Amino acid sequence: MSEIEDVLSTAAAWRAAGEQVAVATVTETWGSSPRPAGSQMAVTKSGRMAGSVSGGCIEGAVADAAMQTIESGTPQLLDFGVSHERAWEVGLACGGKVKVFVERLN
Repeated sequence: MSEIEDVLSTAAAWRAAGEQVAVATVTETWGSSPRPAGSQMAVTKSGRMAGSVSGGCIEGAVADAAMQTIESGTPQLLDFGVSHERAWEVGLACGGKVKVFVERLN
């Protein structure tokens, strides 16, 4: 089973068990990115997480956005970009961009 299938299987199992779940997917990267496009992370309203979309501060920001999306039902496209000079502060190895789409599972 691939990592993406594993995250989606976990998210589906959580949803089937009655959890409210959002899935975040890396849609685009440029420059440095610890995780490639297609990488996913599932987040539940109770705070469970599976998978990874980046690491560092970006992962925390995506988890926060996932909680908002669970509440509102409104999908979000998050855009993170950073210069080479500030890259380590936000968890990227060097300057780059990452776009992450967050949606609620229904």
